[in-house]
Amino acid sequence: MKEQIYTIPVNEAFDAKDECPLCFLRRKAEQDMLDLALGSSASYMEPNVREQTDALGFCREHFQKMYTYGNSLGNAWILKTYLKNIQTKMHKQIQSYKPGAKAKKPLFGAAASESSNPMKAWTDAFAKECFICKHQEEAYERYLDTVFYLWKSEPDFVKKFKESKGFCIPHFGDLCEKASQVLPPKEQEEFFQVLFPMMEENLDRIYEDVSWLIEKYDYRNKDADWKNSRDAVPRAMQKVKGGYPADAPYQMKK
Repeated sequence: MKEQIYTIPVNEAFDAKDECPLCFLRRKAEQDMLDLALGSSASYMEPNVREQTDALGFCREHFQKMYTYGNSLGNAWILKTYLKNIQTKMHKQIQSYKPGAKAKKPLFGAAASESSNPMKAWTDAFAKECFICKHQEEAYERYLDTVFYLWKSEPDFVKKFKESKGFCIPHFGDLCEKASQVLPPKEQEEFFQVLFPMMEENLDRIYEDVSWLIEKYDYRNKDADWKNSRDAVPRAMQKVKGGYPADAPYQMKK
């Protein structure tokens, strides 16, 4: 298989034998963005990066990850100009607020709010804005496209795909949706003939690992082999909902 720069991360994800290669790729995209925003290259001091972080800010989850990343000065610089941007936006919202007025319907692509109160609708949309989420999603979409490019063009990758441990259920759904968008019906059928049995087989495997972990706590099995059950809980959590519940915080490389 002749690798291109855009196929390398996807092949690395499948080579890792993870419970979900797409979780592996999403985590990589997120870590790359944390490095870009706060890493030792000081990207947060570059005008084009700060312009984006000032405009979008960060969601609650990514503020937490930025804090544990370990660059207090970088976070302070980002927050200083971001807060100034928020002050301007909030002032405009306050100036335009009229008690009893109803929130306007969001424009195409804008984040929707269930509230009819204009200020609440604004804060709901504000809470969803995130520099890291935006770029993570864009990278993830490119990785998904690359998975199907490799599926259609590289027999070696198809073999890797078939030998994988399947995917978490949310990313399984993403694969199904993308397949319906990029594969003709006959190729979809071939793809699903691989994917569906793989998912059921690997859910069975995870179930057996979790079941054996429970059995190991029975005193009668105290000397029995753990088999593959020691880390069954975080792997099962990942398989069901995605992510890495056992991951330590991702921190700045010094």
